[in-house]
Amino acid sequence: MNKSSMRGIFLSIVLLFSITLISIPDAFAEDVTANSIGLDETVIVEFTNESNEEINTFRIWLGSDFNFKSFKTEKGWVGEKTPQGVIIFTTPEPIKKGESVKFGVKADNKNPGVNWKALDAKGTQQGMGKVLPKELPKVVENTEIKPGLTPTGAGILSDSVFRIVPEKPNVGSSIRVTGDNFGASHEFDFYIDNSKIGSFVTDENGHFMTTMKIPENQDADRVDFKVKDSDGEEKKISLRIGQVENRIPEADNIKLTIKGIPSVIHRGDFLEISGTGDPNGAITAEITNPDGDIINSRTAEIDSKGNWELPEPIIIPLDTPFGRYSATITDGRDNILKSWEVESDKKIIIAPYNLKFEPGEVMKFNGTALPNKSIEIILEDPLGKELFSDIIQLDESGFVEFEYTTEQSSSKGTYTLIATQEKDTEFIFAGLGQLPTIPVNLEFDELNYSTSDTAIISITGKASEIVSLLIIDPSDKPKGDSISITLGGDGTAEYELDLEGYASGVYSAVISKGSAQSSEVFTVGLQTGSGDIQINTTKLDYAPGDSILILGDTGANVLLTISLADPDGNIVKEKDTFSNKDGKVSEGTFRIPSDGKGGMWTINAKSGANFDTIEIEVIATETEGVQITVEEGINIPGVGDSMQIKIVGVSQTTQIEIISADGEIIDSLEFVASSGGEINQPWIIPKDTEPGTYTIKVSDAFTSAESTFEIPE
Repeated sequence: MNKSSMRGIFLSIVLLFSITLISIPDAFAEDVTANSIGLDETVIVEFTNESNEEINTFRIWLGSDFNFKSFKTEKGWVGEKTPQGVIIFTTPEPIKKGESVKFGVKADNKNPGVNWKALDAKGTQQGMGKVLPKELPKVVENTEIKPGLTPTGAGILSDSVFRIVPEKPNVGSSIRVTGDNFGASHEFDFYIDNSKIGSFVTDENGHFMTTMKIPENQDADRVDFKVKDSDGEEKKISLRIGQVENRIPEADNIKLTIKGIPSVIHRGDFLEISGTGDPNGAITAEITNPDGDIINSRTAEIDSKGNWELPEPIIIPLDTPFGRYSATITDGRDNILKSWEVESDKKIIIAPYNLKFEPGEVMKFNGTALPNKSIEIILEDPLGKELFSDIIQLDESGFVEFEYTTEQSSSKGTYTLIATQEKDTEFIFAGLGQLPTIPVNLEFDELNYSTSDTAIISITGKASEIVSLLIIDPSDKPKGDSISITLGGDGTAEYELDLEGYASGVYSAVISKGSAQSSEVFTVGLQTGSGDIQINTTKLDYAPGDSILILGDTGANVLLTISLADPDGNIVKEKDTFSNKDGKVSEGTFRIPSDGKGGMWTINAKSGANFDTIEIEVIATETEGVQITVEEGINIPGVGDSMQIKIVGVSQTTQIEIISADGEIIDSLEFVASSGGEINQPWIIPKDTEPGTYTIKVSDAFTSAESTFEIPE
């Protein structure tokens, strides 16, 4: 299964960035030092590498009488808990001399001592020891002015700033308040809204750090934290105060459950796993392979309401061995056993390289499908807008690879890659700027039904969530009330829609969950062969990769089959569609493959004995070599001047280097070429770049070229 259990999870801001760690000398560690600070059962351990070797592994464990309940890592590190209770942290980017890393752990006792060992990339031990945490300072309600110090200047200044640690405090909890650029040696009062809860004094530099306690009777709501001086001037921060976790009565008995794992799983499947358990605890899951070996251990915290979920979705690796797997899940009180089968009946198996990409990165997908056949790829943004599509001809290996370059301004959220081959369609999810989540979706088993049929609607979404289904009739009015459907533990459901009493026409089904929704068209009572057919396209000449909008006229509410064939007569795509109540046909899902050959292509529309055939010309212009053009671009407000880079004759991912006259590389870029082998992108000129002659060097997997251009004064 996926070896990454907690990747990409940041430690809490209070513990990672805002608490000054207190060093405890470690007699056993000369090359690696450890520091620790604790708050109840939570401990943050910071390791600093003082050796000349790079460290990529830390092993931590507690005494025999204590256990870890959960852990968190910094970005780029992966944590795995062994059955023996040892947590192993690893990274592909080792920390070098002078660098440090922090890990957070939660144990079943307060302020536990943590044993540790540090290893380099060769597995050689570079340090070991045991670190004991120091507790946070006690609450300081008032601070006395030191003798000999007198207040200077105003108390509240224009650049005075303060912050609260943590940023999400709870009722009755202690908070750290720290500030800078206040009047030196001044006494200030600290308020929550209009209630004073303490006072403090700044030092001779106008800095302060103090600890306050939020009253037990404070309402859990958004409040203003205020610092006031003696003149009544103030600085404030608005934050939300939450309820303390332990306010759930001990008597609450929440059953241990798990959802999101279907009984049958395929390589490349996307899983969001969650459940319930003992509030304020943690779950541990040990995963066993078909041979009975424990291959992974995962942990997740249970919140105060008894809910838990894995911090990241899981993508089943493309090389996962087939067979029966199981997981033993426990919350320390109950145990459950969940089993599933990894099978191979999926024909399209594609997965993203990463669960989450950052804006500006290249989103990459790969996998396999049926060999020696074409596959249609469509990428949609979080709003369902089509960003890119192509028809790719696969070779005998069946290998599929797809890339898309995002921009810094690209919408964040879940991107959906829709892969269709023959009658099989798969949805693949990846996140941009955030982890992806499974959207709601529905599919019908047929396009057209008779009034005596029952339509089978397949619905997907998050495990056990409740979705709403609404049918829209041919006059665009709701047909009946919305229908509530509860998805199963695997996030799927089938709904049987009885079509008795449905009039002939075109209907829409809309599935929704909150603001997220998806729709699908189906027809009832439509026939073939109801009159002459006339079809057209919006233009006569196309280039490889171009989409085709097919328009036509025929009888009202008629079923048609439209096909696209290349100059050799090979059917590239065939699709069933229909005309509306006015006899109009509109089909925009056809596209010339990016490697489509030049010549006359044929579009055929058929309905019973009626048909119409038209030809379009595909002009596959071959560019001799790589052509590079760099022109003066626009000024982008707040960013700077730009140059417009145009490149023709490249493929897939293309690297671009901008080189100064003295040979210095001043910028490196990477873009994915369009299906036509083109790149047309602005380049923001770095600040302090001198006017003059520069070289642009372009290379892809097959060729390279370079040219010169001028940056004007």
